[in-house]
Amino acid sequence: MSPVVAFAGPVPDAVHVTHTHKAALMQDIEVALQARAGFALATLNLDHIVKLRRDAAFRAAYLAQTHVVADGNPIVWLSRQAGREVELIPGSELIEPLAGLAARRGVPVALLGSTSETLDAAGAALQAQFPGLDIACRIAPPYGFDPMGEAAAGMLAEIAASGAGLCFLALGAPKQEMLAARARGLAPQCGFVSIGAGLDFIAGTQRRAPLWVRKLALEWVWRMLSNPARLAGRYMACIAILPGLIRDARRAR
Repeated sequence: MSPVVAFAGPVPDAVHVTHTHKAALMQDIEVALQARAGFALATLNLDHIVKLRRDAAFRAAYLAQTHVVADGNPIVWLSRQAGREVELIPGSELIEPLAGLAARRGVPVALLGSTSETLDAAGAALQAQFPGLDIACRIAPPYGFDPMGEAAAGMLAEIAASGAGLCFLALGAPKQEMLAARARGLAPQCGFVSIGAGLDFIAGTQRRAPLWVRKLALEWVWRMLSNPARLAGRYMACIAILPGLIRDARRAR
């Protein structure tokens, strides 16, 4: 059965945006960091909805997330169609404010994903921007990394042992969300935030779309043109599900 994606509010066994505005999200995370209460944050976009409909394991991982925000203008628009105002909160734009919060509160940070070179560069950039930021560990998984395997359990144990209270996951979907869900049991005092290519943007190993492109809600076009062989099919699948999502959002109103 395809999952229901609820834009108007929580529905049992449905994925929905839990935090509609960034200010409230940041307040909630600050409380969690101070209490050393673990959490898992996912950033919902159309590609995720496509995957949610096809992958039961991904759906289960998403339902285990404690925080879900709208990472993509279509989610914001669909929510508006359903009568619910939702703020756009891209995962890559959460890294710096969360790193700043961690530095102020003395919460060690872990970086997991991408490559060792990217993690070193991103870590150095964040520490230069936020003096006092403690990066407790950096873990670059090997190619073919399985978030449900024994190696992943070992990585989560390493993060827990490091004392990190916040971990940025740069693995891409569905791996990062699955690992974050698993971490709730294996590293319960750490908050895990799935940020995709966000660390690559900070490190400079990937270039994000210019601000004017993002303001026109055309970042997806920028990304597709940068790697059409890999992304064209993905975005066509996203476009294909839009009519049904618009219908469902209007019904939810």
